Amino acid sequence: MHPTTDRNRKWLPGFGAMLLVLLSRVTSALEVPLDPKVLEGLPQPPTITLQSPKDYIFDPRENIVIHCEAKGKPTPSFSWTRNGTHFDVEKDSKVLVKPGSGTLVIDISGEKAEAYEGTYQCTAHNEHGTAVSNNIVIRQSRSPLWSKERNEAITVQMGVSLVLQCRPPAGLPPPVIFWMDNNFQRLQLDKRVSQALNGDLYFSNVLQEDTRSDYICYARFPHTQTIQQKQPISVTVLNMETMNETVAALYNITEFYSDSPEGERRPGFMMPLGPTSTKMVLRGETLELECIAEGLPTPEMSWQKDGGELPGSRTSFQNFKKTLKISDVNEADGGDYRCTAANNLATVYHIIKVTVKAAPFWVSAPRNLVLAPNETGILTCRVSGEPKPKISWFVNGVPIENAPEDHTRKVEDDTVILSNVQSGSSAVYQCNASNEFGYLMANAFVSVLAEAPRVLTPPNRVYQVITNNPALLHCSCFGSPIPTITWFKDSQTSIKNGDPYVIHENGTLEIHVAQPRDSGKYTCIATNNLGIKENHVFLEVKVSTRILKQPEYKVVQRGMSAVFECKVKHDPSLIPTMTWLKDNGELPDDERFEVDTDSLTVKHVTDEDEGTYTCIMNTTLDRDSASAMLTVVEATPTPAIVHEKPDAPTDLELTDQTDRSVQLSWIPGDDHNSPTQKFLIQYEDLLHQPGLWINLTEVAGTGTTAQLKLSPFVYYSFRVLAQNLVGYSGPSQPSRQYRTNPAAPDENPSDVRGVGTESDNLVISWTPLTGFQSNGPGLEYKVLWRQKDMDGDWSWKNVANISRFVVTGIPTFVPFEIKVQAMNDYGSGPEPEVLIGYSGEDLPLSAPESVQVMVHNSTLAEVHWEPVSFPSVRGKLQGYKVYYHRERGLHETEKMTDEEEQALTFSGNRSEGRLPGLQPYSLYILFIRVVNSRGEGPQSPSKTFETPEGVPDPPSFLRILNHSLDSLTLEWGPPMNNNGRLAGFTLKYQPVNTTNELGPVKIMTFLANETTITLSSLNSSMLYKFYLSAKTIKGSSHFITKEAFTVMDTAHTQPPVESGKGPTEPPHPTIPITQSLPPPFHKAPPVGPAFGNVNTSVSEDGAAISWEYFGHHKNVFVEYMVENSKDDWEKELVNSSHSHMIKGLKPGTSYRVRVVARDPADPTVHSTDEVLVTVPAVPSRQVDIATQGWFIGLMCAIALLILVLLIVCFIKRNKGGKYPVKEKEDAHQDPEIQPMKEDDGTFGEYRSMESDTEDHKPLKGSRTPSNGTVRRDESDDSLVDYGEGGDGQFNEDGSFIGQYSGKKEKDTHEGNESSEAPSPVNAMNSFV
Repeated sequence: MHPTTDRNRKWLPGFGAMLLVLLSRVTSALEVPLDPKVLEGLPQPPTITLQSPKDYIFDPRENIVIHCEAKGKPTPSFSWTRNGTHFDVEKDSKVLVKPGSGTLVIDISGEKAEAYEGTYQCTAHNEHGTAVSNNIVIRQSRSPLWSKERNEAITVQMGVSLVLQCRPPAGLPPPVIFWMDNNFQRLQLDKRVSQALNGDLYFSNVLQEDTRSDYICYARFPHTQTIQQKQPISVTVLNMETMNETVAALYNITEFYSDSPEGERRPGFMMPLGPTSTKMVLRGETLELECIAEGLPTPEMSWQKDGGELPGSRTSFQNFKKTLKISDVNEADGGDYRCTAANNLATVYHIIKVTVKAAPFWVSAPRNLVLAPNETGILTCRVSGEPKPKISWFVNGVPIENAPEDHTRKVEDDTVILSNVQSGSSAVYQCNASNEFGYLMANAFVSVLAEAPRVLTPPNRVYQVITNNPALLHCSCFGSPIPTITWFKDSQTSIKNGDPYVIHENGTLEIHVAQPRDSGKYTCIATNNLGIKENHVFLEVKVSTRILKQPEYKVVQRGMSAVFECKVKHDPSLIPTMTWLKDNGELPDDERFEVDTDSLTVKHVTDEDEGTYTCIMNTTLDRDSASAMLTVVEATPTPAIVHEKPDAPTDLELTDQTDRSVQLSWIPGDDHNSPTQKFLIQYEDLLHQPGLWINLTEVAGTGTTAQLKLSPFVYYSFRVLAQNLVGYSGPSQPSRQYRTNPAAPDENPSDVRGVGTESDNLVISWTPLTGFQSNGPGLEYKVLWRQKDMDGDWSWKNVANISRFVVTGIPTFVPFEIKVQAMNDYGSGPEPEVLIGYSGEDLPLSAPESVQVMVHNSTLAEVHWEPVSFPSVRGKLQGYKVYYHRERGLHETEKMTDEEEQALTFSGNRSEGRLPGLQPYSLYILFIRVVNSRGEGPQSPSKTFETPEGVPDPPSFLRILNHSLDSLTLEWGPPMNNNGRLAGFTLKYQPVNTTNELGPVKIMTFLANETTITLSSLNSSMLYKFYLSAKTIKGSSHFITKEAFTVMDTAHTQPPVESGKGPTEPPHPTIPITQSLPPPFHKAPPVGPAFGNVNTSVSEDGAAISWEYFGHHKNVFVEYMVENSKDDWEKELVNSSHSHMIKGLKPGTSYRVRVVARDPADPTVHSTDEVLVTVPAVPSRQVDIATQGWFIGLMCAIALLILVLLIVCFIKRNKGGKYPVKEKEDAHQDPEIQPMKEDDGTFGEYRSMESDTEDHKPLKGSRTPSNGTVRRDESDDSLVDYGEGGDGQFNEDGSFIGQYSGKKEKDTHEGNESSEAPSPVNAMNSFV
């Protein structure tokens, strides 16, 4: 605000008014603040805050909304007039008044909208005055239809001018005009073809291409968003030189434009006509001047103002310079405007005389006036216009001449003077200024108030300025009369106007050049005749931000790095922000640009990096900047660079020293061609740890200062080490010693805990503070404790130089609240955290009661008990410990002496637990003890329980004795644990032929006291597999197995089976077995050695070896060597087979034999014990092979096969066809037998590695690993896999129906043919 020359108070925004020096008395205007808390209690005449525009055109499809809102205290009421008479809105059901305002909403649906057209005015009234709105003229928007007309076709000669008139219907508001064709495409306008402001289409000259029948003028009415279309106009452009007279005569019947031009034509104005024209425009509107000329070639248009220049910022040209627009016209824009049209023949011009008129406009509108009683004020209503407006005054909406007479009021044209106003004389004055072009009306209230001072500036506001800058301290206040402002510094010194202070009229105190000494507390006091009010503010004068070391000009080779330093000093209380710019723009988004605290590094410089780099340091109050250039030059070969450790920093300096911080600065040493990566700052505590340097912090390699946080009561000495890629420099020389003052501890001891070691004590322990943490001399610890949940006082004890304190004579296992606080001679540390500790424990007093046992099965029992009470635990409950032991078996009469007592602990407050792993058919005794951290309590009464019978252990052993041609003797032992009453044994056995396929199973049962059997009628030289299990009433045990050969019959010896080969002929089917098949069983994988028992038998043809193997190795070998020989072992690969025939042994020679398993991926080698095999020294019988039946059969089969092949060749030669032999064979194959499951009573497949090499897919019913081995613990043998029949079933007596073949055929979908020789019959069947 600016003071005036004729008054000593100023106008303020809001409700203020301007008072004059009147009647020799100084009066002033008063500002009413916008603070709602202030306004809430002040009376206020009405003020119009929102009203509709003076000219309101409404859309008849929507409701009419006439706005009128006002504020005042009390809230004003509203009324309306229409066409100068009172409009009773309550009587019209279509009119609603919005709550809380005077806004009208008129529903015109179903009504004639014309009925509500007219002039409306709103009035807002309360007890302090009446405000009125403008006159609001309400008119309905109209979009009339185009008048019916018939457009004649137009024919014109090429080159002449043409005007197509639009003449749209008059609408409200006027429509927007545009021309289009039938396809709704706008016509292309240019300097030759243009549209005038009135909508007509002008052709400066027509061309042949202007011929068309669809020139259509459209009018769009904005309010209703409707478009009206004129009838299409047809234009034909003719070339008269090529037309004969007949055609010309024919066209003479229609309207014909022809000026008989010949070639080019001088310019002429189509509009405006004549040499001059006139134009009137209102001030503030947009002046539009239009000149359209005809001629050939098309004339160029230009504009100028006679005697002056066109206003450049407000001038624009449109319509190809045919239209001149000047916005926001003022009086200076009046005059003569010349438009010029020129082509190559001539230049013509037209002068438009522009007159500027003005509707009334404000020079100084009246403003609200707030006066104190007996003061004088003035209202001014200064307006201008052309012609000069007439001014009329109203009071509360009534012409002032008709208002009640008031001797304190005087009206002089545009001024109303109010003298010695009194309370209750508040009113609202209206000023109306009008001429023939419009009117202005303004409301201004005069409010008479008496208010004590109020300071509106928030109390204790802090102002911050930079040294040598001006400071403004505000003291915004309100009161009536206007308060007087007085300032004081530090509540003592009165501040007067004059250097260096200036007190402004609004109460603001200004200090022209603020200095640090000006910082402090300032008090402003506001006073008038109704009271006094004061407020305090604070001024802080800050040190300016300065760049101490500016970035320097750099010349850097391409590919090298450039480092710009920018070291800044700033006020420590201000937070700085550093920004780097390149060429006054942001740095490139490239990781090569690294910005550090006080430097910028550009790595691997390229030519694009050249430019000016600017460092800008900003704080909240000021900023400083500096720039430097970077020049990039061609890289030149340089000698080999030697990298060394950096030199030690020098010149350590301590500044900005406080009790808890200090700033350390240094000068870096030479980096020896390896940039410094970081600086390590160390300190020595000469008081507590002299001679020991401790790492404090690290600083980036571009920094040279560090703000160090310090601890009290330390004698600091600092040193700095630099590090680059080579290593650390030596330490700098130590800085001068800096001692921090003692202070109370900042922290308390850590790891505070309370644990009792005896039943009546509590040991409180902690980790003591170091001397560095003590912060001062006289370090002690205040130990506090009290029993939890007891409202007693804390017990405490001060101790020193210890880290534990024992509290004695307290109850057993009681929670205590404990805390430990550090203290020294300068005070106590922070309030310590309260922790919970427990006094010592004692052995539990009680034993569990009501012990009950529930036996679930032969190996599991569940025990229940009644938990003891918590007080009797006398400590932290760890759980319950159940002791139990096996007294004896139920089939025994005497107690077992070697049974160990077992114990299980159940943690927590349990009342039950399970005892697994019990021995079946046994008597057990148990008791329970409660356990805490101190130990176990007394035992509960003993409880006995029995376990039922279970499945027995397997027989303890199975041995094969007395090998002969057709018999074997078996001997076995009873189970190690019967687990009940032993019911007997089950023996199952089956032959294994030379291809490792299993034969039919025979089953035998034995009584419990039978442990041997001799099996007769066995096949000679046959490997048999035996399965033996024991059983009780609960079931059978796991089987133990054994394999053994019968002695070979040399008169009926089968051909030997060599490794990797099958038999020479299919084995003959065997007769059905009548015994029951055994129940299914699975062998669990052994935990012990990979090999089990090894059996051997000798015949004249070699030695038969069988073994048990439980491993997973791929390569299994039978190795043998002559006894006492030093030769290497002979090896034969057998892989997954469990038996092997060693051939070619020398009669009468003893051999050492073993079975070995190896795997390239596993260094471990598994081997059986060596067995000694002696080959008998008897001559072998000479057998004539030609007399053997198997040889005769083989020869017959080969002859038949050759015959079949000849027949096939003969047929194919004669027919030349192709026979689906394979499909026939597939069709006649027996279906694959699905493996029988465990409940089928069958055994798993017994296969060798040789068969795996022939068929890489496992037989169904076997589980074969992906590496091709058949692991014994995964075998799932099935007899069905060895039979041909597809339907294995049982008779009523349980015997198995079906035949067993020596080799199972594969389905063709497995992709393997049988390894057996095909049957000739089947071969013939393939041709049927």
